[in-house]
Amino acid sequence: MSALAKSENALNLSQGFPDFGCPPELAEAVSKAIGSGQNQYAPMAGLIGLREKISAKIFALYGAEYNAETEVTITAGATQAIFTAITSVVRYGDEVIIFEPAYDCYGPAVELAGGVCKYVPLHPPGYTIDWDAVKKICSKDTKLIIINSPHNPTGTTLGEEDMKKLEKLVSGTDIMILSDEVYEHILFDGKQHESVSRYPQLAERSFVISSFGKTNHVTGWKLGYVIAPEDLMAEFRKVHQYNVFCVNHPMQAAVSEFMDNKDHYLGLSSFYEQKRNLFLDLVNDSRFMFEPSAGTYFQNLNYSHISDEADTDFAVRLTKEHKIASIPLSVFYRDGFDHKVLRFCFAKENDTLKKAADILCRI
Repeated sequence: MSALAKSENALNLSQGFPDFGCPPELAEAVSKAIGSGQNQYAPMAGLIGLREKISAKIFALYGAEYNAETEVTITAGATQAIFTAITSVVRYGDEVIIFEPAYDCYGPAVELAGGVCKYVPLHPPGYTIDWDAVKKICSKDTKLIIINSPHNPTGTTLGEEDMKKLEKLVSGTDIMILSDEVYEHILFDGKQHESVSRYPQLAERSFVISSFGKTNHVTGWKLGYVIAPEDLMAEFRKVHQYNVFCVNHPMQAAVSEFMDNKDHYLGLSSFYEQKRNLFLDLVNDSRFMFEPSAGTYFQNLNYSHISDEADTDFAVRLTKEHKIASIPLSVFYRDGFDHKVLRFCFAKENDTLKKAADILCRI
């Protein structure tokens, strides 16, 4: 859709990236790191100073202690972290539970590792997890459950009750968890992020994935991290050592310096909540229907009052005829469930959002 948007000269609210620059202090920190000679290989697990700051942040926010030396690893973005975590523990015939709609890298990584994907569909408008259905699908071969909150592409979040049900589900089993928390700092309406690291019985069996790209408006830097207990991290690093080895040195140094100002991530929810509210206020009089996003920088709009076209066809037509690009939600389902919903990214300049809303209100 980004390629189509470019070829059609359309506003691109499809792919999830900001259209504004990174914070000037962060760019300056990168230049300083390069100028000071931090241009050679970083340690395999990442700069220890950065890992220590991640560990301190997690303790401050979630009350969980992770050893910076043995339980934190810097990665080349969250997708690499997810792939590495999956391939480090999933073997031939292992079953992995995935909730759909799902970020598109989960299933292929499982299949490449020889695993079997067991899909649990989530349905609009709430996209809530039916934990009884999850329990029924679990078997002696279940190796891993992948969760994602705040959730891409639906913008929903898992609550405390969800985490307690997950905790009960895996208690007494060897099931591991991969928790994709790349939007951990982008929640709205006073919601609290329920990281698995808040729950000791979950944390002891979990890989937790996060992203500096999402947090610092630099998705193109491909910089993230994973935290996990030492035994799981040892397996993770066996794969990480050979598919990446180490990650961009000067950018790690810059992010480490940038983390000294906690407002850079603690203020992110407010920053994006203002953009969500602006976008929704502007499209409120349109023919699209919506439930306000609870997290991430995505907003779903239901177009069932406008057209009965397949969401893939409607998304293409909007791009070509109305010059605005989105992502149809059916592509996040293995079987292409079509609920007449499109995903729009509101990590954009306010002028971009105003132009987009003007188009949507005329459809």
